[in-house]
Amino acid sequence: MTDWLSRTELLLGSDRLDKLKAANVLVVGLGGVGACAAEMICRAGVGKMTIVDGDTIHATNRNRQTLALGSTEGRAKALLMAERLLDINPGLDLTVINEYISDDRMTEVLDSGYSYAVDAIDTLSPKVFLIYHAVMKKIPIVTSMGSGGKFDPLKISVCDISETTDCTLARILRKRLHRLGIREGVTAVYSPEVIDKTKVVPVTGEKNKASVVGTISYMPAAFGIACASVVIRDLAGKQRD
Repeated sequence: MTDWLSRTELLLGSDRLDKLKAANVLVVGLGGVGACAAEMICRAGVGKMTIVDGDTIHATNRNRQTLALGSTEGRAKALLMAERLLDINPGLDLTVINEYISDDRMTEVLDSGYSYAVDAIDTLSPKVFLIYHAVMKKIPIVTSMGSGGKFDPLKISVCDISETTDCTLARILRKRLHRLGIREGVTAVYSPEVIDKTKVVPVTGEKNKASVVGTISYMPAAFGIACASVVIRDLAGKQRD
């Protein structure tokens, strides 16, 4: 076995691997969750991807984000992710969108015939917009809730958004989606672990942020891996319990 996907093929079989190679996946948000999800999806052999993020690397990202190094500070996350994915799979058909997308631009991006979408957006309004339009266009989507303030990766769950409990972001997201007529049919990765409110600090002057939540190195990656597993198993036709 010399091909870089030989061990994946050994696990999945050639038919399921071919399904991944034929898939087209969108990942929006390339922070701690999204970058890890994008990498795992790429390493599984998905043949076509679009990655989206308009942010750059900050020093505070280094405790938890795959792309964040001393040497990458100030660089665009989307461009860094592109370099990394193409180094993993030079044959990947990759589209890179180095911008924040919302409103009409979001619907334009979603017109590209995706097999699956990953929502790893931190900000509520574009998150709702992405999910809503993905559902309207019948694009399967998995959305990540917040990993900040959480410690225990064994509490991470995957379920329909309607079944989420004890998660503030999920509750707010459900309400916003209900107003748009969506009550189910969206897969969510979340944790019901209670957040210590003293670890949440309000901030001003931060783009798209009203507060900063304490984070630990492995939790965003664990959320990202869970998101990637949903995409990979569904596309490959492997049953999810």
